Amino acid sequence: MNINEYIELINKKLDEYMPEDKFPQDIFKAMKYTVTLPGKRIRPIMCMESCRIFGGNIEDAIPTACAIEMLHAQTLIHDDLPCMDNDDYRRGKPTNHKVFGEANAVLAGDALISFAPQIILKYSKHIGAEKLVKIMEEYFEYAGAYGVIAGQVADIEAEKNWKNNIFGLKPEELLDFIHTHKTADLFRLPLRCGAIIAGASDEDLEKISELAQILGVAFQISDDILDVTSTFEEMGKTIGKDENADKLTYVALYGLEESKCKLTCLLDKSCDMINGFKVQSEPLLEIISGIKKRVCIK
Repeated sequence: MNINEYIELINKKLDEYMPEDKFPQDIFKAMKYTVTLPGKRIRPIMCMESCRIFGGNIEDAIPTACAIEMLHAQTLIHDDLPCMDNDDYRRGKPTNHKVFGEANAVLAGDALISFAPQIILKYSKHIGAEKLVKIMEEYFEYAGAYGVIAGQVADIEAEKNWKNNIFGLKPEELLDFIHTHKTADLFRLPLRCGAIIAGASDEDLEKISELAQILGVAFQISDDILDVTSTFEEMGKTIGKDENADKLTYVALYGLEESKCKLTCLLDKSCDMINGFKVQSEPLLEIISGIKKRVCIK
């Protein structure tokens, strides 16, 4: 499948999985609003493509792929809240709390954390209990206090404080921690889950985890760059907030040009790793090409 075919399938299944006519309707509408906003669907594509690369049936990975997109939506809802990044727009549309109010936005995010694994369990029974347990372990590790939440907390605490070394970490160490957990963990989760569904070996899981780390850091660096160089029309969200908030980003620490050089190296390394798999993956290479295009690097 190509990327557009993946996106069409994912959007169709997300619409099926996300009710909005259940009582109380407000919470289900709020959940579905952000989950189904138009997007690149990078994470669910990664899950299904990883499954295919390692010899699995992509149909088996659809529930997990969609659940991970729901988890990603949860992080966006909470990240946009006034108590965090305080953003009014996401993907060119008003953020969840602007449409449904702060209380419902908080609850919608909370609900998605538990709703997502329910989707996996309900629609993936055929893959067997052993794989399901492994997927649940992966989900709760990377969704929780050891994963994306750890990255978000470190990101918030680093605002205006990262130059003071109050965390006992050098700025570059703190930045690596934030990038690893806030972003790369949500790449590691889909790529590893797809491989698990396919029955990949421990060696293959290690390889796909390394790719996830490199790609995740690259994606966050590209986001840091675009916050400086892009426009609202291109990004669909407020631009320039990182510098205004004195956030620890790759650009803040290393400068724009070095950030672009690092990004190019990481993306080239990702391409080499993908080309090293036994099965060719045009969708993953296309994701990398899309990042390069957005940041205007070759």
